[in-house]
Amino acid sequence: MDERRIHKIFEISVLMKGAHALIECVGGITLYLVSTATINSWVNFLTQEELIQDPGDFVATHLHEFAQTFSVSTKAFYAFYLLSHGLIKLVLVLGLLRGKLWSYPASLAALALFIVYQLYRYSYTHSLGLIVLTIFDVFVIALIWHEYGLVRRHLKKG
Repeated sequence: MDERRIHKIFEISVLMKGAHALIECVGGITLYLVSTATINSWVNFLTQEELIQDPGDFVATHLHEFAQTFSVSTKAFYAFYLLSHGLIKLVLVLGLLRGKLWSYPASLAALALFIVYQLYRYSYTHSLGLIVLTIFDVFVIALIWHEYGLVRRHLKKG
């Protein structure tokens, strides 16, 4: 495959990681600002009609149960996790897009740690979303590794 095409795929993948990081930051900030009672009432509002029509609805039932047990400490953990995860990724994405040499090994290490955590979480949740995210992260690691090799070769020549 053409190096320019690989570089373009690298840039698009990193931008996608950046968009995901922004969503995580917004989600984390929102969780900090919204009370557990408000979250509970939103979930009740969103699931109420479905539960009236079908009291055994899988998604609505699980969302409703989750909201009932959603504690302040759980909310704080998710808010911190989303915000810190998002901020770390934003810093790394900005470094990669600007071609900062430190950002390549830092991104490889951070993504590897995220993958380990995602696989750990998968062992409890069996969430298909975690597997999809992990596969995407492995793909991005391969692109970062390739791009890092090109940057290092370019620096040795120059």
